[in-house]
Amino acid sequence: MSHEITKNGPALPTQPGRRKAIAAGLGLGLGAASLLNAVPTAAQAQQSGQSAGAGAATTGANRPQQAASISRRKLGSLEVSALGFGCMNVAGMYNHPIDRQEAIRLIRAAYERGVTLFDTAEVYGPFLGEDVVGEALAPMREQVIIATKFGFDITPDGQVRGLNSRPDNIKRVTEASLRRLRTDRIDLQYQHRVDPQVPIEEVAGAVQELIREGKVRHFGLSSAGAATIRRAHQVQRVTAVQNEYSVWTRDPELEALQACEELGIGFVPWSPQGMGYLTGGVTPIKKLGAEDLRAVMPRFTQQARRANWPVVELLQKVGSRKQATPGQVALAWLLARKPWIVPIPGTTSRGHMAQNMDALEVQLTPADIKQIDDGIARIRVQGARSNEAMLAQIDVGAKLGTSSRGGHGASALPRSARQS
Repeated sequence: MSHEITKNGPALPTQPGRRKAIAAGLGLGLGAASLLNAVPTAAQAQQSGQSAGAGAATTGANRPQQAASISRRKLGSLEVSALGFGCMNVAGMYNHPIDRQEAIRLIRAAYERGVTLFDTAEVYGPFLGEDVVGEALAPMREQVIIATKFGFDITPDGQVRGLNSRPDNIKRVTEASLRRLRTDRIDLQYQHRVDPQVPIEEVAGAVQELIREGKVRHFGLSSAGAATIRRAHQVQRVTAVQNEYSVWTRDPELEALQACEELGIGFVPWSPQGMGYLTGGVTPIKKLGAEDLRAVMPRFTQQARRANWPVVELLQKVGSRKQATPGQVALAWLLARKPWIVPIPGTTSRGHMAQNMDALEVQLTPADIKQIDDGIARIRVQGARSNEAMLAQIDVGAKLGTSSRGGHGASALPRSARQS
């Protein structure tokens, strides 16, 4: 999750009003919303090569970006590159907005490095993320897998007013996503957040209809626990679950990973490098600007970053034997967990993107993995991974301290079940 700005070509700015609405819709609260108002437009932003999705090291950054064939993995029946590309940051969600033309070059450079899975969402921008991804991938549309997400109530002018996974809204926003993505089908469509007001069976049924119409190919869930995953899967096969997962965020190990393995569902870790911290690029002394969403995360206070630095040192220690950066080790660790796990690191720097792709060459031994797991077990990670408002939108069983075993998750039960 990261950023680089150039002045080539026209920029499509993210308006301060929109960013305030996004903060409210994502559960960031008024404090974070006021911070977002300070973000300049892409045209105003100064050049910055700092990435929130990659560290300061530049291993692999100068490697020629030629069309590549990298290893493939299966998300259910959907074959994708072993590493995907998270496109949230091209819409300026974590820092300065990226110049539109540079964003297009970055996405196409990732394709040249062998990436076939590109992940975005209607709420990124809002709408800007899908629009840029659509333009960038139009020339190679038949060779790539485009994933996007629905689930928020967003006005045409970009105001986010909370969650909305009602079937009529799903169908309406799918049409809009198709237009922005410049395509006739969405390869993988996720529900972005579980809506407690709408039974997941109705959500799955709406996506099933879109699949029958040929507008969607595969169904996914984001930030979902096992009960919700199982309920949805009974109606429409779930291809992938996308939850936050990394060396220092182990919530999916509570139940989501087990459910995915039992049901043959792929798993897509978002924030696989801990919002940049695991790369070593977000040091304890680094100042987080008012525009940086990490500034409102408990795990990113200066005190927490200082207390958690042994996590980075552990990854550095393992990486020193592999000639790898800590961020590369963090990705390699995820890739080693299961063959159906496909991380989606994001960045706005082509150099950092290349560095992330080089993580595919890092082979961790069982001894390396044991060293990481044992080391993390001895480190008491300080600070919640997100603030309370954002965690409140994460499903039961998809966050520490909760379990959906014996329950039905955060999603409302179908009317028939409530009446019985």
